[in-house]
Amino acid sequence: MSISMFQASVPVLVRGLTNLQAIIGKAQAHAAEKQIDPSVFAGARLFPDMLPLARQIHIATDTAKGCAARLADVEAPKFDDVEFSFDDLHTRIQKTIDYLNTFKPEQIDGSETRTITLKMRSGPVEFTGQSYLLAFVLPNFYFHITTAYDILRHNGVDLGKLDYLGAR
Repeated sequence: MSISMFQASVPVLVRGLTNLQAIIGKAQAHAAEKQIDPSVFAGARLFPDMLPLARQIHIATDTAKGCAARLADVEAPKFDDVEFSFDDLHTRIQKTIDYLNTFKPEQIDGSETRTITLKMRSGPVEFTGQSYLLAFVLPNFYFHITTAYDILRHNGVDLGKLDYLGAR
């Protein structure tokens, strides 16, 4: 039995973002309970040369919406990266989930060999649809979700592995 490009992308990205929503919710509750200014979390980093929590979420959502759009060969919506409060981050994640849920399998299935070109600082990089999804998008997406989780865990939010994995 094979897995389709749609099955390997959209539902996987939606699940990761849904889990991220729950993690952000726990952080918001933690901040309220401990009377911590929530803006402390948005700017928190694991190390000074790493991006803060809000940017991790911006990149995870950009990666997800860009993936579906590129695989379907449509233009992705642009987000301004101005979300820093928990409520704004929740809204951004939900907008991304809602966007992903507009895609149908027939828009993405068959994109395995489609040429995907990314404009990188070092110049354009070309992928096939399959290598873009498996070797670039999914590792990048999980890196930023994991880093967001780690930033919050490092800052005392009571998170565990099941928060990251989500409900079955």
